[in-house]
Amino acid sequence: MPTLEHHGASIYYEEFGQGFPILTFAPAGLLSTIAIWTDPSAPINPITEFCANFRVIVMDQRNAGGRSRAPITASDGWHSYAADHMAVLDHLGIDRCHLYGQCIGGSFIMSLVKAQPQRIACAVIAQPIGRVGPMKPGRAPRFDAWAKGLVDHPEATEQVLDTFYLNMYARGFLYSVDRAFVSGCRTPCLVLAGNDEAHPYPIADETAKLLPDAAFIPEWKQGAALASAKIRIREFLTKHTPAIAN
Repeated sequence: MPTLEHHGASIYYEEFGQGFPILTFAPAGLLSTIAIWTDPSAPINPITEFCANFRVIVMDQRNAGGRSRAPITASDGWHSYAADHMAVLDHLGIDRCHLYGQCIGGSFIMSLVKAQPQRIACAVIAQPIGRVGPMKPGRAPRFDAWAKGLVDHPEATEQVLDTFYLNMYARGFLYSVDRAFVSGCRTPCLVLAGNDEAHPYPIADETAKLLPDAAFIPEWKQGAALASAKIRIREFLTKHTPAIAN
């Protein structure tokens, strides 16, 4: 199986197609796995949409219920996931790539762009997660649902999980980065809006407005809007693909 080991983590990934690489991050929060992309309800499956022209890389996030594993500590946070993503690129010998992410993938993207901006040619951010307003007390039900699946992680005590939760979500906005970073980010981005509590429209809208080099698609989930969005995404990725890769 295509698995890499780094700093105690075991990360599973798969590759499809050839061409300039696109590293992708599936939706479903901390349960983000390759299988999510192939769900019939997924509006866009990057494997089938882009593999004819690009090298599409998909992966199971650590401890998401897939085939990636890592110890859980109170110091974990967005940087832990970014380290996994950089390790995948390093392992595959990829110096530069595009990013495509949905839901939590938007936060993964911005975290990786912050860590290694020179490595990212462009990014597509579909319905990013985020928070409008103050943080609610306690942990979110979706986080606790993920935590209940950690049956083989005795180190994940309630105290550790509480701290990890705050590390991930206390910041608000896009969670992994603040508005100051986004307003100074020079990576070309295409942002597709969300429309529910987990993926608030105002978060996507503000992100697109703050980014110095961004395009925005307000509707894209079904019908003609989805067909149009797919065309725009492919055009965006092609536009920002380095000429040497064509």
